Amino acid sequence: MTKTVITSDKAPAAIGTYSQAIKAGNTVYMSGQIPLDPQTMELVEGFEAQTVQVFENLKSVAEAAGGSFKDIVKLNIFLTDLSHFAKVNEIMGKYFEQPYPARAAIGVAALPKGAQVEMDAILVIE
Repeated sequence: MTKTVITSDKAPAAIGTYSQAIKAGNTVYMSGQIPLDPQTMELVEGFEAQTVQVFENLKSVAEAAGGSFKDIVKLNIFLTDLSHFAKVNEIMGKYFEQPYPARAAIGVAALPKGAQVEMDAILVIE
């Protein structure tokens, strides 16, 4: 099996020993995205803005892989405060249409760089 590294300059550069995404066959495994502005590599402020930035970062990587949010089959959401879950659902509704991807929302103690939200995804591109 061939693995292809997927990179988008419209998403934050990797800040560690990982790729933004890896494509294996028709499946794309996207690394977790935190709400870094890709131009400044700084966190955006506020939970809603952070959530939007994460979705925009994921969108950029999906597009670089030749896909879109319609191709996401699994989405994992990591939150430092689960009381924000309803806001995530509201914002997610602006990015996704039915059928929605399978999803997990996980409460965590902390995220890189003090982010309040992180997401990763798996896409299957036909």
